[in-house]
Amino acid sequence: MTLIRSIFQPKEFTGKHMLFSMVAFFAVIFTVNMIMARFAVTTWSGLVVPNTYVASQQFNTQAAQSRAIAAKGFDVAFDPGSDGVSILLTDSNGLPAVADSVSASLRRPVGTEDDRELVFLADGPGKFTAEGALAEGEWIAHVTALRGGEIIYKKGRRFHVGADGGMRP
Repeated sequence: MTLIRSIFQPKEFTGKHMLFSMVAFFAVIFTVNMIMARFAVTTWSGLVVPNTYVASQQFNTQAAQSRAIAAKGFDVAFDPGSDGVSILLTDSNGLPAVADSVSASLRRPVGTEDDRELVFLADGPGKFTAEGALAEGEWIAHVTALRGGEIIYKKGRRFHVGADGGMRP
């Protein structure tokens, strides 16, 4: 019984114990802060445009252009496959639309390592395809379609490519 009491009997908590506890606590906090600061400095900068002031001056013009393009009623449907990406361009009636060229800028929401530019080739009425399978994960596509030198569709769309190659919004 005395053995059990000697094991479980509380020991005296001295100033040395308190000092060690405080030093250990702040050492953990400092270490975590240094690790987080290193990750913040060495990963993606978050820079979207080189000069935000200039971009803000162009905002109203670009917003008006976007509203005019959206009023035309064109839309796209993505189909990322194992051999490439297909886009179905439709007009305001839901019928396949004619375009001279379709291009897309594909980006990851965070980071720039997988960013790419795709030029789509016509592959039937309203259908355009580009080579290059997309890796699994989140993507943002900025698609531009031209007809007669005029932009008929320009929009950014975010989607997810699953492990099976299927897409969901």
